[in-house]
Amino acid sequence: MNGNIASGVGYLKEGLGLITKPGIRPFVLIPLVINFILFGGALWWGIQQVMLLMGMLVGWLPGWLDWLSWILVPVFFLLALLLIFYGFSIVANLIASPFNGYLAEKTEELLTGKPLGIENNWKTILMLVPRSIGRELRKLLYYIPLLLLVFVASFIPGVNVVAAPLGFLLAAWMMAIQYLDYPIDNHMMSFAQVKQGVRHKQLTSLGFGGAVMLGTMIPLFNLVIMPAAVCGATAYWVREVKGSMVE
Repeated sequence: MNGNIASGVGYLKEGLGLITKPGIRPFVLIPLVINFILFGGALWWGIQQVMLLMGMLVGWLPGWLDWLSWILVPVFFLLALLLIFYGFSIVANLIASPFNGYLAEKTEELLTGKPLGIENNWKTILMLVPRSIGRELRKLLYYIPLLLLVFVASFIPGVNVVAAPLGFLLAAWMMAIQYLDYPIDNHMMSFAQVKQGVRHKQLTSLGFGGAVMLGTMIPLFNLVIMPAAVCGATAYWVREVKGSMVE
């Protein structure tokens, strides 16, 4: 596998710095508000639901399989948290997608010093809404079957031991695709090309996506994770991915 996990994590760190730049700050506000509303509720609701589901899972086990609970409970807890927080990330990105694309555009212009030639006004953003939502739905069609496979695997004895690590790796891969899509879509490239870009340096992509996924689970920090991830993915695109692709 190509790339470097630490480099991927570094791009999220760079994104956190970029959202404070004077030319970027105004475009961070709407994604920030969306995250504040959604993740504020996700933390409280998600933990309650996971505890409820864990109680049901233990209740379903017959007495002679009680010994399995020490394996199933932590695996199910981690996997359920991943699914819930990733689910909220999907909703947040679906709502904020047109604004995230605009933020990626402004970030690329700041990093390269070159305008992308996209009209800069609210009318343009509103016109992008149908395309952005369609793009998010295309990503969902790619993600959901893979998520279901991992979720089903968590109930298969023996296989469930690796279900949580597999779930995290899948979530990390999805996060890389989710955020790298914004700068790539600004260049009118297809979803197949997005996947090509993420595969260009697999370890870097996994490092970036994994850092974003962990960030969504940290209270308060998860409020800024979306705009920081958009900016970090754009830096990753500009420095390492763009040169490997043909527009």
